[in-house]
Amino acid sequence: MDVREARDRFQELRQKDGPVDPAELDEIWAALDTVRPEDILGAWRGGEFRTGHPLDGALAKARWYGKTFVALHDAKPLICRDASGGLYSDRELGKGEASLWTVEFRGEPTATMVYDGQPVFDHFKQVDDTTLMGIMNVKGVPPEGPFFYFFLERAPEAPHEEEGA
Repeated sequence: MDVREARDRFQELRQKDGPVDPAELDEIWAALDTVRPEDILGAWRGGEFRTGHPLDGALAKARWYGKTFVALHDAKPLICRDASGGLYSDRELGKGEASLWTVEFRGEPTATMVYDGQPVFDHFKQVDDTTLMGIMNVKGVPPEGPFFYFFLERAPEAPHEEEGA
């Protein structure tokens, strides 16, 4: 699969209303370009692929909006909506926040969000100028997975975290 085919198939699967085969997501991942941490700073809206992973649907229940990468050492992995629709960083659910590093995953160095309070790594590859594919990797998961697959789109305008949230 070349990068153009991977991008096209990614967009099709992103719109799919039903389960997605993780093996197909792995093929797409392998074809995509890596990305540098400094190139993904900013606000992102997120979504998930339903693969049968134990976390499927958990982000929706948490009212997850996306992620915000303020700086390399200031990443907010769980930007969620409160009951009134305001955005806040759910530090409790995330057990803190995170930072961005370049980490090798599947033989390629790519931007990776390293959580502060738990052994979780979100690896990213570039789909296009405004879209990232992510794979959540947790300590203890074997090299073949199961992994949690998600995507991020650049937020059209920077969301603002509510003061005091």
